[in-house]
Amino acid sequence: MATADARRRLREQPIGATILLTIVGYTLVLGTFLLDVPIYPDLSLEQVNLLTDLIAVNNAIATLLLVAGWYWIRAGEIAKHRLAMIAAFGLILVFLVLYLLKVGGGGTKHFEGPQLVKYAYLLMLAVHILLSIVSVPVVLFALILGLTHTPAELRRTAHARIGRIAAGAWILSLVLGVVTNLMLNHIYGYEFGIVLAPLL
Repeated sequence: MATADARRRLREQPIGATILLTIVGYTLVLGTFLLDVPIYPDLSLEQVNLLTDLIAVNNAIATLLLVAGWYWIRAGEIAKHRLAMIAAFGLILVFLVLYLLKVGGGGTKHFEGPQLVKYAYLLMLAVHILLSIVSVPVVLFALILGLTHTPAELRRTAHARIGRIAAGAWILSLVLGVVTNLMLNHIYGYEFGIVLAPLL
């Protein structure tokens, strides 16, 4: 009964649900960056590196699922598309947990590479972060529509149009995240610094 009620509310208010979930997500991330929240364990460099690599693997798998989901919907395989997109979203939730743990309990890494490569790294990182921020509401809206409507009903919604934008931005963001991770942690190098105080 409660599940049916929640689904009905999501179906009737997809924009409101999207706004609420977006605010929750942004609050978790910004709160971790800006506030000294004592819920995260102190992590060593080795633990930060392990989480960083887990995040990269997680995001690479999420990217493959998104590409597969995109292919399957174009091939008319709706059930496979749905499973791929739900699984990709599940991995993004795993990413969020790992990322908050890493940022909240770790330190910061500063790219140490040739100056020209550093500019390319910073540009890719900036695009990755911007797309990550912008993708959240678009992905949530497409997902909410997909979960609360039948395939026939979805044809009368913005799901397909919004989904193309969401998947494209999400895939590019994830790919850039994996590339910058490889550059920082495995190709060039970094200087590690412990975060000693909150920004505010």
